[in-house]
Amino acid sequence: MSEMTKEEASARINELKAELAKNSYLYYVQDMPTITDAEYDGMMRQLRELEAAYPELVTPDSPTQHVGGYAKPGFTEVHHITPLLSLANAFSPEEMEEFDRRVREGLPKDARVEYVVEPKIDGLACSIIYENGRFVRAATRGDGNVGENVTENVRTIQNIPKVLKPVPGVEMPELLDVRGEVYMPRHAFLKLNEERIENGEAEFANPRNAAAGSLRQLDPRVTAKRSLAFFAYGIGTGALPTHNESMDRLQQYGFTTTEGRTKVSTIQEANELIRKHGERRASLGYDTDGVVVKVNAVWQQNLLGATGKDPRWAMAYKFPPEQAETTLRDIVIQVGRTGVLTPTAVLDPVRLSGSTISRATLHNEDFIAEKDIRIGDRVIINKAAEIIPEVLRVAVEKRTGQEKVFHMPEHCPECGWPVERKNGEAAVRCTNPHCPALGREGLIHFTSRDAMNIDGCGPAVLNQLQETGLVKDPGDLYLLTVEDLMQLDRMGEKSANNLVRAIAASKEQSLDKLLFALGIRHVGAKVARTLALRYGTMDELARATQSELSAIPDIGPVIAESVVTYFGDPGNRDYIERLKELGLNMKMLGTAASNENHPFFGKTMVFTGTMPTLDRATAQTMAQEVGAKVTSSVSRKTDYVVAGADPGSKYTKAQQLGVTIIDEAEFRRLLGNS
Repeated sequence: MSEMTKEEASARINELKAELAKNSYLYYVQDMPTITDAEYDGMMRQLRELEAAYPELVTPDSPTQHVGGYAKPGFTEVHHITPLLSLANAFSPEEMEEFDRRVREGLPKDARVEYVVEPKIDGLACSIIYENGRFVRAATRGDGNVGENVTENVRTIQNIPKVLKPVPGVEMPELLDVRGEVYMPRHAFLKLNEERIENGEAEFANPRNAAAGSLRQLDPRVTAKRSLAFFAYGIGTGALPTHNESMDRLQQYGFTTTEGRTKVSTIQEANELIRKHGERRASLGYDTDGVVVKVNAVWQQNLLGATGKDPRWAMAYKFPPEQAETTLRDIVIQVGRTGVLTPTAVLDPVRLSGSTISRATLHNEDFIAEKDIRIGDRVIINKAAEIIPEVLRVAVEKRTGQEKVFHMPEHCPECGWPVERKNGEAAVRCTNPHCPALGREGLIHFTSRDAMNIDGCGPAVLNQLQETGLVKDPGDLYLLTVEDLMQLDRMGEKSANNLVRAIAASKEQSLDKLLFALGIRHVGAKVARTLALRYGTMDELARATQSELSAIPDIGPVIAESVVTYFGDPGNRDYIERLKELGLNMKMLGTAASNENHPFFGKTMVFTGTMPTLDRATAQTMAQEVGAKVTSSVSRKTDYVVAGADPGSKYTKAQQLGVTIIDEAEFRRLLGNS
């Protein structure tokens, strides 16, 4: 870090903050992580080191200054009674000893320190409130101060007491805030993924994502079917003098607490317990990604305090990603819905993180070249207990000379057309606009959960529909009859009726779902929602100009060009008209499109400065959801400027132009979200 200039450090800090914010959103809100925990932790560690070296570059919006997480749209917000903090991470016994040194330096010299060691459950943190012994509310961590109200969903979890058991000689507390982890047992996770495969749905990557996705269902009946469970790990309000006593009391009240909880007197004892847990964690019925070490005495916890996002009295020891060695037998090519050719490694089956792995992603030809991966290599694969397996590195020292260098094909393996790779892109694409793979993968994408969500219309069914000629594009799905479907293998009358109903129901999906289903290049689920919220209808979006789209936060010129190109194609316009004639909804439902009377509807708004509780992206989304147009610059056409601390030049320009300036409190009041 010392070789960096201040300017270089500032640029790297901004780059890290952007990457961490993006991946935090994918992890906490979308439950769809794209990097490993180890990669995320590595970026966070580098950011901490840079900010330590250049403290003047630390800003309030840095992820080192607040808990990662967001309140997901669709749930009401809940303000935690006391912050639900995250934990700092350690990765070696030496770092745990450094934690111990800091603890002892922060306490009186004669203080006797005890620690409690317990496994770190890989799930979703949750706060459950009891009043006079009765369950009244549950909320996710969110950003640590504000979470999602998931009360009805948590009520469905069987091992959470709805009424606390009386403890002889102990008065029932008026208020008790129980903190813990909602998780999915491994057997339930395997069963759920088997069901999803049968239904043609995408598998959950790991039990943590399955638990998060299940807890955040808008329909509690879905959550109830997912076999979630809960481990209590602490008390936010109503704690006893020591952590160990609090945990014993929670057990008396009827909670399941973390297994293997042990009190120790030295950090060396804690490190030994960490080592033993690392050896046995694969045999547990649930996923753990580390061990938590906590100061036992609550008065010592209070004296040590917190850094702003992490308590100084606790540390999470994170286990390294699990790895395995195997032989890479072949590299095969899969063609995706946008024509991208993706190389996949075919491996000798090997056990990793509790499952048998026979394939691993190789991403693109640059990835293969960078790691010098060859057919026949002995390779180390890394799953990190939660992400699709990938090749971490090649065991070059084990090469025999018989390995073969891989080259991407010059022609598409599906249709034989030439492939191309554009300058500045890593992707190799099929040049045939009518490639069979595009149609097949496009159909799978169109019917998927995050798109039109047509239950029972999985890849196996879609393949048969294509092979029989019943379906050539997604529009044909809406012409299918029960009699058509009963021609398919293993499709009885009941299943056919169910599928016809599911297809008909998908017509009512909101505009954002349809936009995502269309498969417009660079338009993922989040971008589709942003566009749908901004324009309200398909026709309005189709008329948008590239410059207008580029000005929308989170869109930019690349996405804007892709959207304009898509709607400028006569074939695409005809396709959308056909979907409209078939009865598919072309409006955004339940948000901006139905808020004509809201004070922000149709208004142009600019956000600037640092607000007390909302990050800018969340505030902008809240405004867009009631029909506001959010822009990045102030002009005479601006209706509101929402200003936080250190607002800068936008605030000054708004004053000069006479634009209405409001703070976060007034923004929330007008929004109706106090």
